[in-house]
Amino acid sequence: MDVARFQQARKKAGLNQQRAARELGVSQSYLSMLEKGQRRIYKLSPSSLPPSRPSMTSKKVSPDQLASHLAGLGYPGFDYLPSPRRYMNPAELLLTALAQEQLEARLFEALPWLMLKYWDMNTEWLVQQAKLHDLQNRLGFVVSLARKAGARTPSGSPRRDAVLEELESRLGRSLLAKEELWGGKDFSDAERKWLRKHRTKEARQWNVLSNWRPEVLRYVA
Repeated sequence: MDVARFQQARKKAGLNQQRAARELGVSQSYLSMLEKGQRRIYKLSPSSLPPSRPSMTSKKVSPDQLASHLAGLGYPGFDYLPSPRRYMNPAELLLTALAQEQLEARLFEALPWLMLKYWDMNTEWLVQQAKLHDLQNRLGFVVSLARKAGARTPSGSPRRDAVLEELESRLGRSLLAKEELWGGKDFSDAERKWLRKHRTKEARQWNVLSNWRPEVLRYVA
């Protein structure tokens, strides 16, 4: 990440240096030096970028746009795509994808990877915005898949696992009773019935009609 992109993201989010420094957990003087190029910035995670706006707005985004942003954040499944002109905060990208009325399978598969790769994202903002937009079931499902998929890898992180477990627990306390059909409204009654009967235990736990399971995810951070 370069200085110009970092400063641009802060300003677009409507944050002054004092508030942005508080959000990032650094001093204002240090943030000022970062933006002046007096300190190294390229090692900062994209999770350090503030969201483009204080509150997420549910809007339709094209599959190609989502794929491009995922490529920019290093998703291996889209490494053939060019990176976007600006990076997107991983938490904001995750919620934007979850808010889509329809989401292609190739894009959904990237979301558990995104959660595992950027587990240090601002979970307070993530949970708050998920509740505001009734996305806690979808988010909880993704977190559950990510946590269980991550536990299967030899490079697991106890700290990451603890964060995901706590996040899953928090989301579970605000579980919505409404059943979610993952992927939109174009399924027939017969398909819904089949999914309801054959959905995974993770999907059942989060009131989601889906047959995605941790072991079929191809990319695990």
